[in-house]
Amino acid sequence: MSAINLRKIHVSTEEIWHEGGPVANKPQQKASACAIIENPFAGQYVEDIADFMEALKPLGLQLAQRLIDVLGGADNIQGYGKGAIVGVNGEIEHGALWHVPGGYAMRELLGDAKAIVPSTKKVGATGTRLDIPVTHINASYVRGHFDAMEVGCNDGPKANELLYALVMSTGARVHDRVGGLKAEDIQGLDGLR
Repeated sequence: MSAINLRKIHVSTEEIWHEGGPVANKPQQKASACAIIENPFAGQYVEDIADFMEALKPLGLQLAQRLIDVLGGADNIQGYGKGAIVGVNGEIEHGALWHVPGGYAMRELLGDAKAIVPSTKKVGATGTRLDIPVTHINASYVRGHFDAMEVGCNDGPKANELLYALVMSTGARVHDRVGGLKAEDIQGLDGLR
């Protein structure tokens, strides 16, 4: 499979100081990085598509590094997620190609991230939005980090394109108070508890 045909990268950031309660001493920050690329499988059924994941690996690393940079370094990152929007001439499986290149890129650049990277994908028209789930990078059961970020671009993905996205966050929801496992209490090596 040849190299990807990248049309656009879109990076978005948020700082959340409060949700109607007291103003935080330090805001929760979230950022997304989306890449819009040509879908080499659009308009046809191709049986063997898995090799395209190899071509996507540099894109995953590029987007992950952009997020790390915009959020002030890998040591600041506590949450992550990934997603894909497939243009209408593609199929959902084309979005699933992002699982390995997107997820492993973040885990590689974040050092010892242990938890599975939450994910979502869908087929949609130009301008479609996607809510990407976010969980703690080392333990999926840290409730305060259960979050999401909406991603998308007004001019993509076009019918023959793919939008691949990564999301990272710097901490728990700004008014986290529903109990459960806290980030400072994570134990174990499996990333789950």
